[in-house]
Amino acid sequence: MTPVWLSRLQFALTASFHYIYPPISMGLGLMLVVIGIIYLRTKDPKWRRMSFFWVKVYGLVFAIGVATGVVQEFEFGTNWAEYSRFVGNIFGSLLAAEGVFAFFLEGGFLGLMLFGGNRLGPRMWLAATAIVAFGAHFSALWIVMANSWMQTPAGYEILPTAHGVQAFMTSFSEIVFTPSFIPRILHVWTSAWMVGAGLMLSVSAFYVLRNRHVDVAKPNFKTAMPFFVVFSILQLFLFGAVQAEEVAINQPIKLAAMEGVWEDTSCAPMTIIGIVDVQNETTYGIRVPCLLSFLAYHDINATVQGLNSFPRDTWPPVKLTFHSYHVMINLGVIFVAIGLLGTLLAFWKQRIWRLRPVLWLFVLTIFLAEIATIAGWWTAEFGRQPWIVWELLRTAEAVSPNLVAWQIAASVGMFVVLYAILFILFIYLLNEKIQKGPESLEEMEQTPVTSLPDTFRDIFRRRARA
Repeated sequence: MTPVWLSRLQFALTASFHYIYPPISMGLGLMLVVIGIIYLRTKDPKWRRMSFFWVKVYGLVFAIGVATGVVQEFEFGTNWAEYSRFVGNIFGSLLAAEGVFAFFLEGGFLGLMLFGGNRLGPRMWLAATAIVAFGAHFSALWIVMANSWMQTPAGYEILPTAHGVQAFMTSFSEIVFTPSFIPRILHVWTSAWMVGAGLMLSVSAFYVLRNRHVDVAKPNFKTAMPFFVVFSILQLFLFGAVQAEEVAINQPIKLAAMEGVWEDTSCAPMTIIGIVDVQNETTYGIRVPCLLSFLAYHDINATVQGLNSFPRDTWPPVKLTFHSYHVMINLGVIFVAIGLLGTLLAFWKQRIWRLRPVLWLFVLTIFLAEIATIAGWWTAEFGRQPWIVWELLRTAEAVSPNLVAWQIAASVGMFVVLYAILFILFIYLLNEKIQKGPESLEEMEQTPVTSLPDTFRDIFRRRARA
């Protein structure tokens, strides 16, 4: 095991574990805003109970997400110093912007959202929640922007310095709007929204199955269901398809690995379920003729470049890329199917409440959604190899000099143990909150309501009176 391989393993471990939480933060943040708006319009206390419950879940997710996210920034210095030296002027600027603009915006209003339910008026609380949700999305925007620059670099120049050649920014707008950024951020956002709605569906279905908190679980389920269906369709058939088109144009070798295409093929088929044999350069499975050519180029006769059109030392790990991609795609299709089924059963004569197998399927939804989002990131990152910055810097050239394999192995072992403890703690605390469920109105009112203003207009009115 080389230092390069171990460093890649460590970053894959820490990044994959971290990415369990940001989609929930974004998706659950959006759903909290939706619930808050419904409460303002209806004044029905059950929606207030829901918001109090989900805010506690959000706080737990946010805490673990921050703790695991900070680690990755240090890894750029400890394990990937050559990468940091080469692209620090660009990549570091984007990460700094994420911290200054997005994280502090989110963190600044988080306390108001978590602890202001009974202290702020409903409008002010909703405003704080909306700002926190916006901050989570804004944070993802900068991170995806930085990663998209690594996938399709633009707006830079390479100049010699006293520390070797480095990349410098020449156009901020080109760096922001790299060819892959818009499709990728839309795909990330919609998948996160689907995850947030999926979490609400899972917990609500669990309560119905256990015949607990049914008065809030059923309306919560029916509120989340349309969002889950719409976002699952958008992220698969619209934004996912647009991103695949972008990959076909800018990273054709990645597309070839994703679909196991070995030779240049016109009317290229798309594999639905299959396996790849790299040694014999063969792909086995169920395939739809011409579908890949149509989806990638909107022409069934278009030619899709195969892996053999590129030097073998530029091939990504084909098996990992292929299978990660197909896990993501097939789960996406499953989400659309169960979403449509659930919508039909929930809104047509309320039949879903009597179908326990279907409800158990929705309990599992959040776990499958997390697997799909992580598989999507694996596809993007495996498919970029052997480059850490596309066609500018190889991964093997980006590691810190003088790394010792046994030290990295020890670090990996430490992270495995630490993250296992964190995950067990997260599951324990999450289960504790779910088992307790939404508070009753009497419990919610134990925290006294203060005379804090409900809107910014009230603030100015009070000042005018003073």
